[in-house]
Amino acid sequence: MILYFSGTGNSRYLAEQIAKITSDEVVSINNKLKNNDISDILVNDRLIFVVPTYAWRIPRVVREWILKTNFKGSKNTWFDLWEHLEKLVVEIAGLPFADQNRIYLMGASMGGYATWQLAMSMPRYFAAIVPICGGGMYWNAARLVNVPVWAFHGAKDAVVLLEESVKMVEAVKRSGGKAKLTVYPENGHDAWSDTYSDPNVFLWLLQHRCENGNACIDNYNRSDLYG
Repeated sequence: MILYFSGTGNSRYLAEQIAKITSDEVVSINNKLKNNDISDILVNDRLIFVVPTYAWRIPRVVREWILKTNFKGSKNTWFDLWEHLEKLVVEIAGLPFADQNRIYLMGASMGGYATWQLAMSMPRYFAAIVPICGGGMYWNAARLVNVPVWAFHGAKDAVVLLEESVKMVEAVKRSGGKAKLTVYPENGHDAWSDTYSDPNVFLWLLQHRCENGNACIDNYNRSDLYG
C-alpha cells in the first residue's frame, strides 16, 4: 500500500469538491492577501479552524491571513492544528487488506515535507519512502537508518531549493541509512511528473519490506535528540 501526500497545487481542487457537497463558497486566501482584501469576520457562534500542517509548521499564507484578519463577536474562536497523521497511518496499517510489512510513503512539494516528517515520526511503519522536492528536519534523519529512501528533486527548483533534499539524504547516509537522490538537471519545481512516469520507482518500492522497524524505533527513541 502506498500512502501519498500531494502538494499545495491540489488544495483548491479538493476544496472545490467539498464546497459542492456542502453548498459553500470557496475563497482563496492567496487572492485575498494579494489584493489586500482583508475584512472583519463576525462570529456569532464558535469558530474552529482545522489546518493541515506540513513539516513542522502551519503554512505561511494561512498564518499571515489569520494575523491580518479581525475576528469579531464570539470569544470562542480557536485554532486546531492538525498534526496527527499518525492516527491515519495506524488505521491504514490495521485494515484487513493492508500488508503491514509493505506500506510505502511518497509525496511531492508540501507532500514531500510531509513524507520526510511522518517517516521520521513513525519509521517502524514504512518499508520505504519516496520524498519529491521536499525537505525536513535533517537533524532527525537518524530515525530513518532502517527505512530506505529514494528522493527526487529538480536542479532548477526555485520553490523548494535542491539543497533541502541534499541535506536530508546526506544526513540519512551519515547515520548509516540507505538513501539516494536523483536530480533532474533541467527541472524546476516539477520533479514529480518524471518520477511518477518512471516504473522503476514503483518497482524499487515494492522490493522492500518493513523487516527492521522495531530496531529502528528502539535505537532512536531519544526525543531529546531526535524529536
